[in-house]
Amino acid sequence: MSRVAGTEVSAAGQQTDPGSTPAPRRRRRRWLRRLLVTILLLAVLAIAAAGAAFAWYRGQLDPSGPPGEPVDVTIPSGTSTSAIGQLLADQGVIADATVFKIHVRLNPVASLQSGSYRLNQNLSVPEAIAVLEKGPELSFERLTVPEGLILPQVAERVAMLPGRSAEKFLEEAASGKVRSKYQPEGSTNLEGFLLPETYNFEPKDDELAVLRRMVSAFDEVATGLGFDDAQAKVGVSPHQAIVLASLVERETRFGAERAKVASVIYNRLERDQLLQVDATVIFALGRTGERNIRVLFRDLEVDSPYNTYRYKGLPPGPIASPGKASLKAAIEPEDTDFYFYVVTEKSGEHSFATNDAGHTANIRKAERNGMR
Repeated sequence: MSRVAGTEVSAAGQQTDPGSTPAPRRRRRRWLRRLLVTILLLAVLAIAAAGAAFAWYRGQLDPSGPPGEPVDVTIPSGTSTSAIGQLLADQGVIADATVFKIHVRLNPVASLQSGSYRLNQNLSVPEAIAVLEKGPELSFERLTVPEGLILPQVAERVAMLPGRSAEKFLEEAASGKVRSKYQPEGSTNLEGFLLPETYNFEPKDDELAVLRRMVSAFDEVATGLGFDDAQAKVGVSPHQAIVLASLVERETRFGAERAKVASVIYNRLERDQLLQVDATVIFALGRTGERNIRVLFRDLEVDSPYNTYRYKGLPPGPIASPGKASLKAAIEPEDTDFYFYVVTEKSGEHSFATNDAGHTANIRKAERNGMR
């Protein structure tokens, strides 16, 4: 190799620039630059795609706009999280079932409650989950049954509940499907065994469910008052004590009189006297519930085992639904010597007497007050 004026001459006689880079190295650098550009481009695209995906996820998680129309959604017991998300998405409550599932996985919840819900459409996933965690809001239908009603009158009250009928209620009451523990063996008559009370029923409760609840409530109250021990407490069977409570219920509406009326009935039973309770005659005539009824002398001749002017002892069954106060009076009567009572006051209050003379005097008082 020779040098001429600073130029190298190769063995082949070619001249070369000592500052130039060999061709293979230049190609390698160009390849590395292209690779770096490609990687950067892919990274930019990945970031853009991730940003777009996140923006989509956020949009599905919490859609824009106000809540939409309410829809009814029922989630059966045992439904999986995925299936719940699909149910909500199908009804338009949330935007996407997959987003619901992802959110629940990323943000574990204690429990999503089954049941029937009324949810607005276009909710965010967290809003929908919050409702499902809380559980369905129960809607109740209120039924008030006053004291002293007979079974057909109770049925009329039940028929005020949406979707129920008096006829179906009476049919169920006579079917024997529901029984009180205090009914006589073989009897399917539930007269007097439905507790007067205010009840809250769910829309799904049909006539049979309503009946079962009222009879169960009656048995619970009667048991709590000690009717199982009626024979030891007041000398009559539990069923007879309930019959007596129904007489008390129909004879007076005043709390202070109930235990006195009960004592009169027990005292007359002990003497084997006719009870002569007007309410039993009215029941025998089929007129219970009518207003301003006066029992006439001809009414006392009605031939019915419920007519306590003709037949001694208690009637064969209750004549109305006794409330808690009358049940308590029947199992805890006052200790008195009263054998008579009569309405003497315009308010409807009674005067009590121990003998015929006192009773006659009370009748005169009632006449003076315009009550007879």
